[in-house]
Amino acid sequence: MEDYQQMIARQRKWMFYLLALLVLGWGITPWQPVFLGLLLGSILSFYNLWLMQRKIQKFGESTANNHTTRGIGTFTRLASGALAVVIALQFEEHFHLISVVLGLMTAYLVISIDYLFNKSTD
Repeated sequence: MEDYQQMIARQRKWMFYLLALLVLGWGITPWQPVFLGLLLGSILSFYNLWLMQRKIQKFGESTANNHTTRGIGTFTRLASGALAVVIALQFEEHFHLISVVLGLMTAYLVISIDYLFNKSTD
């Protein structure tokens, strides 16, 4: 369980670093709609990552105690992705839609990179 907690902390830390870079890109570069779209998608992706980690931890604890659980929150994560797209479509002059969709995938990119970097240490 300690390894899982360390993995969660690493992934959240890298998501915060990525969000900070996107804020800098939004503030410094002339591509503000692109970076704002990436930022919106990444924020909701970070929320999805947090939600998924919390649900998986509860799922593991209930499985260890021979209890049942309802699910791991797939519908909630899909709904937050739909919310990001609706926001981007409502405010097209501020958000680049493709950047929002790419931003929604950043948590999975962070998970994959974390796995590749820490696979060699096991």
